Amino acid sequence: MTPRVYVVRTGLANLASVLAGFRRAGAEPIVTQSPEDIAGATHVVLPGVGAFGAAMENLERHGLLPVLRERLELNRPTMAVCLGLQLLFETSAETPGVRGLGFVPGGARQLPSSVRVPQLGWNQIGTESGCRFLRGGYAYFANSFCIDTPPPGWKCGTVEHGIRLVACMERGNLLACQFHPELSGTYGLELLKRWLETKEENSQC
Repeated sequence: MTPRVYVVRTGLANLASVLAGFRRAGAEPIVTQSPEDIAGATHVVLPGVGAFGAAMENLERHGLLPVLRERLELNRPTMAVCLGLQLLFETSAETPGVRGLGFVPGGARQLPSSVRVPQLGWNQIGTESGCRFLRGGYAYFANSFCIDTPPPGWKCGTVEHGIRLVACMERGNLLACQFHPELSGTYGLELLKRWLETKEENSQC
């Protein structure tokens, strides 16, 4: 049976590459802004291309914040990509004064001026042992803001771009990537497939 994946529309971002990536992974992706869809879905993706504040405003306008926070608290299979990862946190330097989902303590900072901004292209990820989804390898990044401190309670992968950055992180059925799996070739495709195999009752890292 082809798994359905509900992809949250966070704004005006072009979702074509995300949808194509999940189709290659064997899933049926469906774009939604419906709280009912997100509450009933087995798998939900929170993508992100654009600005932190605009994305949070859009999620609030469509009544998606409570249902997304509930999914995260209940450890239901949820994946966050690029800006989506940053939205899991409390704040972002991109839009001071705007609160994120607040599921993870801390916030995103701007990449230092001493490095190329945005980070655009391939970079090598190293992961800690015992990860369920994450593997070391090369992935494609496109980001100007970042998380620079691995949050407690999460298994993380990191990457060097002037400073050490959180490239990806997982906890139970939750997976978040600063890079774009859908643009990361075989490495990203295999990651999507591993996450799609997640069952809600399986919460072990």
